[in-house]
Amino acid sequence: MALAISDELLATFVPIVVYWIYSAFYMSFGSFDNYRLHSKKDEEDKNLVSKANVIKNVLFQQTIQSTLAIVLYRVIGNEGGGASKSQPNSITVMAGQFIIAMFVLDTWQYFMHRYFHHKKFLYRHFHSHHHKLVVPYAFGAIYNHPLEAFVFDIIGGALSYSISGMSPRTSMYFFSFATIKSVDDHCGVWLPGNLFHIFFNNNSAYHDVHHYLYGGKYNFSQPFFVMWDRIMGTYMPYSLEKRAEGGFEARPIKRAK
Repeated sequence: MALAISDELLATFVPIVVYWIYSAFYMSFGSFDNYRLHSKKDEEDKNLVSKANVIKNVLFQQTIQSTLAIVLYRVIGNEGGGASKSQPNSITVMAGQFIIAMFVLDTWQYFMHRYFHHKKFLYRHFHSHHHKLVVPYAFGAIYNHPLEAFVFDIIGGALSYSISGMSPRTSMYFFSFATIKSVDDHCGVWLPGNLFHIFFNNNSAYHDVHHYLYGGKYNFSQPFFVMWDRIMGTYMPYSLEKRAEGGFEARPIKRAK
């Protein structure tokens, strides 16, 4: 039982540490104008919330989420993760659980995200907090209203964990991966050779279209694939073009009707 509790704590707190480490990596590129999707001036002028308040909000959310996560791990269980308690999951089993969890999380977050945009009350009082970051950056990836964070992240995470049948140890890897992906999507940087940009169409430029260009109608998918946007007709393709003053700009190929 001690090992199970240890795994639950690791699964709860490792993704939080990963969030700040990976955010710090991307923020170190903040002065490299040739890699930015928006200029530093845009980031300073167009965002509607200070970085100090973003940090406070994120730390508060992580405190609440970590507390709830520990409770949920105890309630849901999955200590064996579908495998014998005396043997760890095989790579094949873990890969299958990853795929299931990715699909479940993407499905939940797409429809909740779209719903929070389309219902004026939910957008005005909750989701608009996230869109105060008109020009997103790494450590603002989970800047949200606490209620939205509960619906999107806690419930979505609990569903992906329970339906996939992964163990707490496997979930540590999965949620750390999902955290890195979310930070990457909001980093505001297009870094050459980024594997996320190579293997995922849902990337920092794709999500930037949602934040900055006709964001209320398109590119709701997060954090992994773009399948639901394509299926539901909310996919907006873009071209990535170099700005004369340095950096890149994601421009929609078709304009919103």
